[in-house]
Amino acid sequence: MALPDILCLTFIAAWLVVDYFLVWRIFLRRSHADQPRARLWFYAALVGELWAAVVVVVSLWLYEGRPWTLLRLGAPDGWRLWISVGSVLALTVALGVTTVRLARLTRRKQVKMPTRAATYAPHTRHELAWWAAVSLSAGFSEELIFRGYLIWVLQPLLGLWGAAILSVVVFAVAHAYHGTAGAVATGVVGGFLTLVVLIFGSLWPAVAMHMLIDLQQGFAAWLVLRRQPHTVPAST
Repeated sequence: MALPDILCLTFIAAWLVVDYFLVWRIFLRRSHADQPRARLWFYAALVGELWAAVVVVVSLWLYEGRPWTLLRLGAPDGWRLWISVGSVLALTVALGVTTVRLARLTRRKQVKMPTRAATYAPHTRHELAWWAAVSLSAGFSEELIFRGYLIWVLQPLLGLWGAAILSVVVFAVAHAYHGTAGAVATGVVGGFLTLVVLIFGSLWPAVAMHMLIDLQQGFAAWLVLRRQPHTVPAST
């Protein structure tokens, strides 16, 4: 493993530590004073972190003069292209149907969300717009980092499937602020997206699916929370 890759992995590890032990904790403290403003700060911090990680990986690739296909940034072709397009469309329809059902349900009765999730989920249209920015950023950035770079850099040491499994574990740990159940669920989604990347040989179908999933989660949360009072989170 080249020294630039060791430095890049060190940056990724430091990013994950700072994200949970600094950014998340600051958000929790600010939430006790002004939760809406704390959410906007948190969203902006996430967008900044995600694109900083992209800049590091892209800079490494340019410095080393490596082909982008190593990160699976090429488009799928042949049957993979058509099946990936169909899969993205199917996911879009499924998420749309789920959202419509939730919207109808919220008109009939109050739907509750777990307190932890309600803390950082969008409550207003302005917050929803910021959530969309986070979702689009995460869809590209996290796929590039976890399904692109980490699998590539770890494959010589662990083999393809070993690298893929470890990348899923790291992806789940990176979302520890969702709580144990949330991190496990995120790991399941990460495992699914990893299979998508390996089957289609490209990050782009997974990028599109990741964005769709995150956008739908935020919109669904907004449907539930827009008429409910803010909930002050626990300080853990």
